[in-house]
Amino acid sequence: MAQPARPPAGYPSQNGAGQQPYSNGPVQNQLMHSSDGQGYSPSVPGSYSHQTPAKAPPHQSSGRYNYSGSQNVSQLNSYQGPGQTLNRPPVAPFSGSPVQQTGPVPQVLLPALQNSAAISSAGSFPPGASPPVLSNWQYSQTPASQPAGSQTSHLAQVTGTGSAQPPSSLSGNTNPPGTYQYAASPGGPPLQNSYMKPGSAPPPVTQPLTPLHPRPPLGPPPVAGPPLIRPSTLIAGPPNTQPLLNSAANREGDATSAASDGSVVQNSYDAIEGGGLMATPHPSPAPPNLKMNRSVGYSYPTLPPGYQNTSPPGAPGMQASALQYPDGSKHFHQPALGTNHLTASMGGLSLQQEGLRPVNLLQERNILPTTLLKAPVPNLHEDIQKLNCNPELFRCTLTNIPQTQALLNKAKLPLGLLLHPFKDLSQLPVVTSSTIVRCRSCRTYINPFVSFLDQRRWKCNLCYRVNDVPEEFMYNPVTRVYGEPHKRPEVQNATIEFMAPSEYMLRPPQPPVYLFVFDVSHNAIETGYLNTVCQTLLDNLDLLPGNTRTKIGFITFDSTIHFYSLQEGLSQPQMLIVSDIEDVFIPMPENLLVNLNENKELIQDLLKTLPQMFTKSLETQSALGPALQAAFKLMSPTGGRISVFQTQLPSVGTGALKSREEPNQRATAKDIHLTPSTDFYKKLALDCSGQQVAVDLFLLSGQYSDLASLGCISRYSAGSVYYYQSYHHKHNPVQVEKLQKELKRYLTRKIGFEAVMRIRCTKGLSIHTFHGNFFVRSTDLLSLPNVNPDAGYAVQMSVEESLTDMQVVSFQSALLYTSSKGERRIRVHTMCLPVVTSLSDIYLGADVQAITGLLANMAVDRSVSATLSDARDALVNAVIDSLSAYRSSVLSIQQPGLMAPYSLRLFPLYVLALLKQKAFQTGTNARLDERIFTMCQVKNQPLVYLMLMTHPSLYRVDNLTDEGALNINDRTIPQPPILQLSVEKLSRDGAYLMDAGSVLFLWVGKNCGQSFISQVLGVPNYGSVPQNMTHLPELETAESIRTIAFISWLREQRPFFPILYIIKDDSPLKSSFLQNMIEDRTESALSYYEFLLHIQQQVNK
Repeated sequence: MAQPARPPAGYPSQNGAGQQPYSNGPVQNQLMHSSDGQGYSPSVPGSYSHQTPAKAPPHQSSGRYNYSGSQNVSQLNSYQGPGQTLNRPPVAPFSGSPVQQTGPVPQVLLPALQNSAAISSAGSFPPGASPPVLSNWQYSQTPASQPAGSQTSHLAQVTGTGSAQPPSSLSGNTNPPGTYQYAASPGGPPLQNSYMKPGSAPPPVTQPLTPLHPRPPLGPPPVAGPPLIRPSTLIAGPPNTQPLLNSAANREGDATSAASDGSVVQNSYDAIEGGGLMATPHPSPAPPNLKMNRSVGYSYPTLPPGYQNTSPPGAPGMQASALQYPDGSKHFHQPALGTNHLTASMGGLSLQQEGLRPVNLLQERNILPTTLLKAPVPNLHEDIQKLNCNPELFRCTLTNIPQTQALLNKAKLPLGLLLHPFKDLSQLPVVTSSTIVRCRSCRTYINPFVSFLDQRRWKCNLCYRVNDVPEEFMYNPVTRVYGEPHKRPEVQNATIEFMAPSEYMLRPPQPPVYLFVFDVSHNAIETGYLNTVCQTLLDNLDLLPGNTRTKIGFITFDSTIHFYSLQEGLSQPQMLIVSDIEDVFIPMPENLLVNLNENKELIQDLLKTLPQMFTKSLETQSALGPALQAAFKLMSPTGGRISVFQTQLPSVGTGALKSREEPNQRATAKDIHLTPSTDFYKKLALDCSGQQVAVDLFLLSGQYSDLASLGCISRYSAGSVYYYQSYHHKHNPVQVEKLQKELKRYLTRKIGFEAVMRIRCTKGLSIHTFHGNFFVRSTDLLSLPNVNPDAGYAVQMSVEESLTDMQVVSFQSALLYTSSKGERRIRVHTMCLPVVTSLSDIYLGADVQAITGLLANMAVDRSVSATLSDARDALVNAVIDSLSAYRSSVLSIQQPGLMAPYSLRLFPLYVLALLKQKAFQTGTNARLDERIFTMCQVKNQPLVYLMLMTHPSLYRVDNLTDEGALNINDRTIPQPPILQLSVEKLSRDGAYLMDAGSVLFLWVGKNCGQSFISQVLGVPNYGSVPQNMTHLPELETAESIRTIAFISWLREQRPFFPILYIIKDDSPLKSSFLQNMIEDRTESALSYYEFLLHIQQQVNK
C-alpha cells in the first residue's frame, strides 16, 4: 500500500455540540422539584462557529468546511467547519467531542425547609457509558486551513418573547444562563450545588493559550516495508488573532435591564451564565495568596442512599474502595491534598508498577483484556476520589496532568476532555433553591473540590478566590442541620442538577415544538418509509416529551411544498400547496403548528392518510432547500426541533446539489469530496441556531445524496444525522425494523431546548478546541438549540501557565437548558485530577481509550482540512512519537523489540483499528456517504460507542454458561470472554458473535455443534440455515434463552439498534465480518504484527 508523506501530527479540531434534552416551563414548586427522566437520547458532537442572523448570514466560501474539523472563532466573517477553535493565541488544534446520553429520571422529593434547597434524585433509565474526554495535543500550531487576521463574526440575535435582543459589545462580559457540565452516570460521584444571588454574576478572567511547537511528522506504514526517509514536516498556518469586539456573544446581547423589583435582569446567555473567556473580574477584594494549601474541604459526608450515585467500574489492579463512591451512611473527614496524600491510598498497590511496566508488543501477543476495558482511576486520596465525577460523563485523556506545557509536549500525548453531559442517569440529585452558589470571579459552581476556610468562607478550586457563604447555604436540607455548609449535597456530589431561577432565563421557557418535514417525491414513496414513520409516530404520539403546551406540525415536499392546516373545527386536515419555491412564504401560520393535546384527532387522521396521499405521484424532483427555509420561518418565533426525512439528492430550488461521487475513484484520497459543495445548509443551520431551532436529518437513500453538504444542517444546529443506506421496505426489510426502533428512541428520549454549555478549568489550563455538533457562541459558550442524552463532546486543552504549587486541578462543565416540562435547569459536572512533574507519571495515568477517541476526532478534522492520507499519517505518527518519547525518556534500560508502557499497550492496536474503520480506510469498499456518516458518528458519539465501532468485541457463543453471569431484573446475562480480532481465534466447530456497535454478526462455523444449530438457530442442520437470517427464534431451550438474553443485553446498552446478521461460510456478508478482523491483513491494510514492525522501525531510527 503506497504511503503518502507524513503530515503534521496536529489536526485542526472542530466544534460541535451534542444535543441534550431540556424542557421549558415555570417551576411549580420553588423548593421541591424532581427531575423528569426520559428514554435514551442520541448525542451528536459538532461545533459551530459564530451564529449568523436569520436573514443575512455572512458569506462563506463554498467548499470551506471541516467535516469534523476544528473551527477557529477568529474567522468570524466566514462559516467554519464543525470544529472550532477559540479565539486565543495559537494552540495545537486537536479537538473531539464525546456523545452523551440521558434518560428519564426517577426522583425523590425532600421536604422543603425554610430558604434552603430541597434535593430530589432523578435518574434516566437508558444505560450507557459517557464518552471519554479527548485530550488536546498536536505538534503543529494552528491548522493551515485557518487564515490569520481578525474578522468580524455575525451572530443571530436571540429572540425574546417576540423581539430580538439588542446587540451588546463584547467588552462588557456577558454571562450565559448557566455553566454546563456533563452529568455523571449512574456510577458517578456525588454532585454539588452552587448558588448565586440574582444579579451577581461577574464573568471570569480567561487565559490566553500558548502555541504548541511544530513537530516533524513520521511516515505512515508502507505495504512492503517502512520508508527509508521521513517526509518533511508540515507546518500549520499562522494562528488566528482577532478582536472579539463584534463576536457572537456580543450579538447575543448582554444588555441588562432592571426588573420591576429592582433586581437586574440579564439579557444575554453570556451574561446569565457568566465567566466566559472575555469575562472581567467582578470588583471585589483581591484574592488571597494563590499558593494556598490545597485542602479540599472539611468533612464531606455522602448523600443518603436516595441521592447517591453508583460506583464506577473498577480498574485492574486497583482497590475496590478507590473506585466506589461512599455509601449513604458513612461520614468521613476530607484530608488536605498534599503530595503525601496523592499516593497514600495507592501505596503498596501494584497499579503504579503495572501501569509503567514495559511491555514488548512484538512478544506479548495476548494483551487484549477478556472484559471491557475500564477507565483508569486517578491517583488521588481515596476520600477525594470517592467524590470524583463518573468517567462515563467526564473523562480526561491524561489522569495525571503535566505541570507544564513543555512536559506535555515531551510526552507526545494529547490533552483533552471527553464529555457525555446529558447522559441518561439512574440517579441524579436535583437541587431547588432561590440561590445558586458560584464564585464571584470565575462563576464556577460550588462543588466537592472547593476549600472551606471556615463556615462563612470558601475558596474556589478554579481561580482560588475566597467567597462568602450565603446565609441560605448554611442550612443543609438533607440533614436538617444549620452551620454545616460543607455537608450540603452541592459539596457532596460531582454531578448535580439545579432548578434555575428566573435570572437564568432570557425569555419565558419555550414550549416543546416538533415539526416533521417529509420527502414525498416518487423516489421517497417507492421506498415505503412514510408508512413506517407515520405508524411509529402514531404509536408514540402520547410519549413525545412535553406538557400541555406541546405543539406539532407537518410539511411535505417534492418539487412544491405542502403545508397542513390542523385548525380546530375542521373535519379533516387541509393541505395548502406553495408552488413558488424561489420565494417561500407561510400560508395561515397560526394553524400549521398546533397544540398536540387539543388537536390530537386531526393529527392522527393526517398521519393515517399521509402515506396514501402520494402513492400515484410521478414527481421526481426534490426541493429540500426551500422546504427547510419554510420550516425555519415557521419555527423561528418559538424555537424547537425540525425532523427532516430525505431520500435523494436535492434537485430543484435553492440548495440543489449535483452528484460528486465517482464509484471508480473512491480509492483516490485526493478526489474524495469530504467538504460541502455549497454553504447554503451551513448558513441555514446557523440561522436556525440563532432562533433556538435544531434540525435532525434522516437520510434514507440507496443513491449518493451528498451527505457532506446535507449534514451541515444538523452539525451546526446541534442536531443529529441518521443514515439508512439503501432503505426499502421490501428489498431491505431489516432496515425497516432498525428505523422503527431508532425512531421510537428518538421520539421518546429526553430532550432539552434552548441550551448553552460552558466548560471551565483551573487557572493555568486552557481549552482551545471543541468537537461535536453545536455552534460556538462568544469563544467558549456552546450553543445547543436542542440537547439530547445520546450526544458526546470533546475539547482539546493546553497548559497555558505552569501549574506550580498545585497538587490538583479541576474541570467543570455546566449545561443550562429548558426541560420538556418547561423548567429551566442547570446540570453541572466537576472532575478533579492530580498534577505531576515527571514524564513517567504522565504515561502511568494515560487513558488509552480517551486518547484514541480524541485522535479520531482530530483525524476527521484533518481529513477535511487536508487529505485522508494526511489524517492516516498523523494517526500513525501519534503512535510513533509517543512510543519514541517513552523509549528515549522513560526507559532506563534500552531493550530490543517495541517497548510500550502497560497503560499504552493497546495504543497501536486501536490506531490500526481506526485506520481500518470506514471513516479512514483506503480502497473502494466504502461509499462516500457511508464514509461521511461514519465521520459524523466519530464526532457525535460518546466514547464507549466510538470504541465499539472502532474495535469490535468478539465472543464465542456456542458454549455460553451461567458462570460469571450478570443478574439484571431477574434475567441471567452470560458474560463470555472477549477474543482477539483474528481469524486464528475462530474455530469451525463454534459460533461467534461480533459486536461492532451499530451491527452484530453471528458467524456459524461449518462444523458447529448440532445442539447450537437446533436449539438456538432452530433449524435441523447447517445447510438449513437461511441465507438472509436476521433474527433468532425464541425457543424454550437453555441455549436459546442464554443467547437471546446476551444479544438483547448488548442492544439495550446503546441508543441505536444494531441489526443482527447470521452468516455462514458462503454468506455474501462474510467479507464484512472478516473486514472487522483488525489484527489480520487486508488488501489495503497491514496486519497488526506488520504494523508493529513498521512502528518499531520508525521508533528505533
